[in-house]
Amino acid sequence: MNRDGWIGSSLILVMVVAVGASLTAWKYASIQETQANAANQPEPIESVEAATAQEYAYQATTTSIGTVLALRSITLRNELPGTVHQVRLVPGHVVEAGALLVALDVSVERAELKAQMAQASLAKTVLDRRRFLSHDLATSQEEVDRARADHDVAMAQIARTKAIIARKTIRAPFRARIGIADVHPGQYLNEGTQLTTLQGVDDAVHIDFTVPQQVAAGLRKGEPVEVFVAGDPSPVQAMIVALDARVDPATRNAMVRARITHAANMPTPGASVHVQVPVGLPRTAVTVPVSGLRKGPEGDQVFVLAPDKDEKLRGYVRRVAAGGMIGDEIVIYSGLSAGERIAASGSFKLRDGVLVTVVNDPEGAGQLNQEIGSQ
Repeated sequence: MNRDGWIGSSLILVMVVAVGASLTAWKYASIQETQANAANQPEPIESVEAATAQEYAYQATTTSIGTVLALRSITLRNELPGTVHQVRLVPGHVVEAGALLVALDVSVERAELKAQMAQASLAKTVLDRRRFLSHDLATSQEEVDRARADHDVAMAQIARTKAIIARKTIRAPFRARIGIADVHPGQYLNEGTQLTTLQGVDDAVHIDFTVPQQVAAGLRKGEPVEVFVAGDPSPVQAMIVALDARVDPATRNAMVRARITHAANMPTPGASVHVQVPVGLPRTAVTVPVSGLRKGPEGDQVFVLAPDKDEKLRGYVRRVAAGGMIGDEIVIYSGLSAGERIAASGSFKLRDGVLVTVVNDPEGAGQLNQEIGSQ
């Protein structure tokens, strides 16, 4: 390479180095300027609504589907066959105990009863005569005994015929409401024909429902449960009166019976209801608005509002153990204490350690942060 070529290459190299140094200096100055501008800008502030954790005695519950049963309920059937003579089955009507419902034709039995009563009268006369003659030894003791036996047989026949008449006259065994019936005068009924159903009219009803065996193990007779009737949001109080002695091997559930007494809106027998059953012992917890609970990758969490070392209000992530809901509140078992403030509405915007201002703070606790953000 000649002298001129070497000089030209050197000049090009010097120019490249100079341009690189200039670009580096310009980039460094830009970074420094950006950092200076960022340092002079105020820290971002997120606005939220705050809520205070309230102490709550929480009782865990489970829900079961129950069936309403009358205290007394029967399917009415005739014991003896016969022709219907009289019917007083009016569906939906309430009848008192002993009221006539269905009478079968007993004309034959009544005729037999008259004959038997006449026979019994004759047997009584013969017995009295034999007893009188026995005083004068005009008849034997054997004849007196035979006359007494004839009288007893006649009276037994009368009692049997009266019992048949009574069994063909069907009466209400207790105060009850009559179900749908399809029985008419002149209709012949075979033995055991279903006539109607009777639902007892009482000031109480039973609720039968099933619960898992582990829940049933913690229930006791006399404990309360809440019953929810369709169309009524207000619960009806019921008391457990019996627990089944066995667990169903197919479902591993146990049957429980509760009783509702003197309820204003007594559910109809046969109706389906929801039963809220307590599980375990009551425990102390806290409640917060459901909007304050966030689902994070590590589980449930809330943002606790607390001042930092410079007395600036910030939101800090706190993991919690959440339970069931009570209206618009959610139960927190652990991780949060009563009296602590959390971010409720607007908590979805927060990140750990972010500066916050409380928009619903009546005492102006977030005023400092608002002033900082306006500077």
